[in-house]
Amino acid sequence: MHASDFDYSLPPELIAQEPLPDRSAARLLVMDRTTGAMVHRHFTELIDLIAPEDVLVLNTSRVIPARLRGTRDAGRGTSGAPTEILLVRELEDGSWIAMGHPGGKLKPGRRVRFGPDSEAEILEVLGGGLRRVRFGGTLDARATIARYGAVPLPPYIRRDPTPADRDRYQTVYAEHDGSIAAPTAGLHFTTGVLDALRAKGVAVVSLDLHVGPGTFKPVETEDLDAHRMHGEAYEVSDGVAQTVNQRRRAGGRVWAVGTTVVRTLETVALPSGEIQAARGETALFIHPPYAFRVVDRLLTNFHLPRSTLLMLVCAFGGYERVMQAYRQAVAARYRFYSYGDAMAIL
Repeated sequence: MHASDFDYSLPPELIAQEPLPDRSAARLLVMDRTTGAMVHRHFTELIDLIAPEDVLVLNTSRVIPARLRGTRDAGRGTSGAPTEILLVRELEDGSWIAMGHPGGKLKPGRRVRFGPDSEAEILEVLGGGLRRVRFGGTLDARATIARYGAVPLPPYIRRDPTPADRDRYQTVYAEHDGSIAAPTAGLHFTTGVLDALRAKGVAVVSLDLHVGPGTFKPVETEDLDAHRMHGEAYEVSDGVAQTVNQRRRAGGRVWAVGTTVVRTLETVALPSGEIQAARGETALFIHPPYAFRVVDRLLTNFHLPRSTLLMLVCAFGGYERVMQAYRQAVAARYRFYSYGDAMAIL
């Protein structure tokens, strides 16, 4: 398949710019991947779709306010012009992997000031739009993020982040700092929905995949095999592996909440279909054709054309059926992308 196979037409007004007042009020398009049958429901009806013997897997990675706006040093060859740094992850030596705009101006040795007490120096250019930076001044990186950082809303949300986004662009179960984008399928859950699933007997477990550029890096080549994703850190505990494996052996189904959970589970999957506890980095790129070893059910949002996220969903649900579901969602005026509606593939 080619990248252009994953194009579709979307009216701009269907791109959700704000979250709904109630997290769980989203619509839910339910698709049977065996028959292609589709039903329009609401998110809270997900409780009826998950059987007591199933296991629901969440990504508890927490979004950090990783977008830092500053100015380049006004000195030799620089203008003091506005500059933006998007932090990706911290390295063991205290420096950070980051993306920057305008990239052509952010050469090694350049400094970006965020305030009188904080600045970052560009140490090296790593390729793929990434740089290594080190913080200086009175504030360290964490203090700079706390004081000057903004929620890294994706560019298709055409507004500046508000204080409300610090809560709403975050799942209610987020625990571990590390993501620069939300695992958006989880944004619909409330504590009430999760409590109802647990009361029903569903096992609710969690892992971490810290969402980085690999998740949303554009596919810039028609040949999918030529696309390379950035690595993203993940961790799956012994307890989670045991629960998932026990539920599968007992006939339960594994529900993945979002594409990040799918990629993590498939990364740690054994040939038997069971998973192992592990931590590391994954650059797994799932696209058609792909034989899934662990995941039985997928809850996801609607994704951008030509994105690796849409390609993963098509690999899971079947290319023709997923693309038809997207056409139906457009016709039915579903809300798209991060703050949009949801889709369950059975």
